[in-house]
Amino acid sequence: MVNTIETEHVVIRSIAVSEMSNNVYLITAKETGAQVLIDAADDIDAITGLVSAGAADTSAEPVLHAIITTHRHWDHIRALPGASAAFPDAMTIAGVDDAAAITEAEGVEIARTVDHLDVGDFGGFALQAISLRGHTPGSVALLLRDGGGTILFSGDSLFPGGPGKTANSADFTSLMDDLEERVFGELPDETQVLPGHGDGTTLGAERPKLAEWRERGW
Repeated sequence: MVNTIETEHVVIRSIAVSEMSNNVYLITAKETGAQVLIDAADDIDAITGLVSAGAADTSAEPVLHAIITTHRHWDHIRALPGASAAFPDAMTIAGVDDAAAITEAEGVEIARTVDHLDVGDFGGFALQAISLRGHTPGSVALLLRDGGGTILFSGDSLFPGGPGKTANSADFTSLMDDLEERVFGELPDETQVLPGHGDGTTLGAERPKLAEWRERGW
């Protein structure tokens, strides 16, 4: 099933793939046809179908400009070689501290690395990287601002009900610190959160639980 969110200038389509229900997102600019794929997790046939379906969202010629990986974990990168082969002109992008691990695991060279607050302009919309250290060292969320609203593609760093899994208390503290400072401290309650697995949420729905998450720990 393809889920769709429409804003003033873009359409976001998503599918869930693999036995782990990984979310794969495609952003398409209505006016220019520019597209970005977030997390080529699994099932290359489903991913190419998603990109093709995005053509319906624009009257312009759709072009996949980039494939962005939110973090290095294997369940988010299994289809990256296939996606890179299917869309050779699409730039591969990942967080600076996860890029080498992604290349080592899947043999795909990361063409551009991003760090905290780096911005990519894709011709019709921009995405800002927010580094959220803890789930992996180089995990990044991607912030889309459009039509007065904000949407955060949070990877596995933020879900309804809490932060993503961490390996130890130091990583948990790092992730919570980044979430509180860089996400909840900067973005409004109306921000939609689209995670790497499962359903979305809003920052307003999750904000009252921050102290509970801290207390609960990793």
